[in-house]
Amino acid sequence: MTESSLKNVLVVSFGFLLLFTAYGGLQSLQSSLYGEEGLGVTALSTLYGGMLLSSMFLPPLLIKRFGCKWTIVISMCCYVAFSLGNFYASWFTLVPTSILLGLGAAPLWSAQGTYLTIMGNTQAEKAGKVGRDMVNQYFGTFFLIFQSSGVWGNLISSLVFGQTPSQEAIPEEQLLSCGASDCLMATAPTNSTQRPSQTLIYTLLGIYTGSGVLAVLLVAVFLEPIKDAQRKREGDEGPPFWSTLLSTFRLLGDKRLRLLVLLPMYSGFEQAFLAGDYTRSYVTCALGIRFVGYVMICFSATNSLCSVLYGRLSQKTGRAALYALGAVTHLCCIIALLLWEPHPRQLAVFFVFSGLWGVSDAVWQTQNNALYGVLFEKNKEAAFANYRLWESLGFVIAFGYSTFLCVNVKLYILLGVLSLAMLAYGTVEYLEAKKVARPAAAEQAKPAEGEETETAM
Repeated sequence: MTESSLKNVLVVSFGFLLLFTAYGGLQSLQSSLYGEEGLGVTALSTLYGGMLLSSMFLPPLLIKRFGCKWTIVISMCCYVAFSLGNFYASWFTLVPTSILLGLGAAPLWSAQGTYLTIMGNTQAEKAGKVGRDMVNQYFGTFFLIFQSSGVWGNLISSLVFGQTPSQEAIPEEQLLSCGASDCLMATAPTNSTQRPSQTLIYTLLGIYTGSGVLAVLLVAVFLEPIKDAQRKREGDEGPPFWSTLLSTFRLLGDKRLRLLVLLPMYSGFEQAFLAGDYTRSYVTCALGIRFVGYVMICFSATNSLCSVLYGRLSQKTGRAALYALGAVTHLCCIIALLLWEPHPRQLAVFFVFSGLWGVSDAVWQTQNNALYGVLFEKNKEAAFANYRLWESLGFVIAFGYSTFLCVNVKLYILLGVLSLAMLAYGTVEYLEAKKVARPAAAEQAKPAEGEETETAM
């Protein structure tokens, strides 16, 4: 990497690191901090609803109008608004700022992807290298830095909330309603012994808001704007907006995509369960809110380590083996969570579950993206738009029913969706294998026919 391109990759990476340190920490705490009437999970549900809408319309419009750099800056401001909304948490502040964040999320990620791709290709052209390799290197650097945001955000929340003066023991009768048997926690206020003082909550929100503002300033001041050289050469403005929108839905005509919509949807379901239900009904209920951050650090750390590992492994084992690993790990976790009765004495178990959840989640995050990229190479934009669309839908549904279903019912739903998604994925692999086998069989048949005609003569 040349100096200027390295600087730009680092500016984007650290900007996202600062922004998501705040957002990741806030997301993990929504369900525990604002349990009254299910405000926290409703905010998360509307947030992903906003993301769902914006992934259909906004990214191409904003990037065309403002360019990648300023799209990133504008979208980041939507995230800062959400941190500010948390200062006076009510239905009138949290829900509108969640919608705003959701609308900013899709353009933010599209602009980041477009920026790194254009820069990688431009750089490769100058250096006479393969574009794809350079782009992969840039994304690798970005995700390595970005993935650690989960660790920092949750570490800050645990350190701040750990300063609560007296930690009273959690009463035994409350422990009976933790875990899979939790039915009322979603709407009942979390008991007062666990809620941190308002001063500590304001301290945490102050740190998070500051982190977000720093991210905006970093990108606005130090990131160089970029032009898409390829489009300028071809004198092409890019496809008109409506054709971009329609291509997203037109791609659903592909049988393989119809089978594969369950994978991103399940990814939304399982992440929502971890962020909304595991943190509240297991961790906060049995250990107290100050442990949420530490338990989520364990998830983030295993997730980022495995993401790096699977990138190397998939070249040796192929993707089907990794999908099997992810599915079996989640299957075991779900069954164990149905049977387990959480108790403060079993502290290590809380971390084992979040660690194993990270091991599987890394499979879905790395392999789903790769799978969509490989199978729909000619329609990449439409494929990834579909991916975000179905994943957001999974989040919206899971956070939506979070307030009125028991935890064991949610676990059975996860079990069902996982089984169906794996069945559909297996079918796609089978179809792909048959497609590869067919031309090979035809090739073998040709010489055989030739020999027969010779003997006949």
